[in-house]
Amino acid sequence: MTPVTTISLDSWTPSCTPEDQERATRALEAGGVLFMPSLVFALHEDERDFLSPDTAGEGKNVSFDGARNRLSGSSADAASQRRLQAMLARYAASSRSLLGSLLPHYAPTLQQARTSFRPVEISGRDISWRKDDTRLHVDSFPSSPTGGDRILRVFSNVNPNGQSRAWRLGESFEAVSRRFLPQIRGPLPGANQVLKAVGVTKRLRSDYDHFMLGLHDRMKADLGYQAKADQSDVGFPPGSSWIVYTDQVSHAAMGGQHAFEQTFHLPVAGMLDPAQAPLGILERLVGRTLV
Repeated sequence: MTPVTTISLDSWTPSCTPEDQERATRALEAGGVLFMPSLVFALHEDERDFLSPDTAGEGKNVSFDGARNRLSGSSADAASQRRLQAMLARYAASSRSLLGSLLPHYAPTLQQARTSFRPVEISGRDISWRKDDTRLHVDSFPSSPTGGDRILRVFSNVNPNGQSRAWRLGESFEAVSRRFLPQIRGPLPGANQVLKAVGVTKRLRSDYDHFMLGLHDRMKADLGYQAKADQSDVGFPPGSSWIVYTDQVSHAAMGGQHAFEQTFHLPVAGMLDPAQAPLGILERLVGRTLV
């Protein structure tokens, strides 16, 4: 079962001892969740009107690409979009500051990716099974191969009505891999070149990405597994934040509304213990290099 480690932080610029930093890093890399029940991301008064599903229009979230200074997913007027962008940029900076203090080992190679605000209720959405995040899965995205880089995410619940972010946490990555890898055929020679050439992927899909996407899809497609796999229910209440490697931790978001999420990518070499990365586990089970 996925362990949850509670950390008593109430600041995005915390003072952490080396012992606290190593403990947090090792818990995270072992496939756990770091839970900070008192770490609040405070909204400005003029940002509270964004606590509405209308903020995301017909989508499920508003996202901010800091590298391009570009907001997407909102149909609000220009003035509101500027305030939204400022809010998301503040969350991005807060998340980066938090990881710099709590997980400083990652600082030299950590890459900040998209920031998102999710004002739409998770449960009850009519979507395809592949996009249904209420099903246990590990993250892997068809159009965005990582080449083995880790997917590290910081979440914060800002729900104003007392509603927790409800998750299910499943079995270890190695257990998931041992269960589903035998069902996944290896990639066809040259297929990754074709996928990139026709624009399906943004970069070449490595063998690692092929197997990760296979795990993601087979987990979600197997309703028997969804019902019977070892799992536990976890609630992240308003005013709390949590950190997790979503490419490693089997998880499902079952319910909740109004949350922030910041994605980071980390090369495996930047980890404290690279052997615990999904790449290392899959290479050991498959018996060959995958990137």
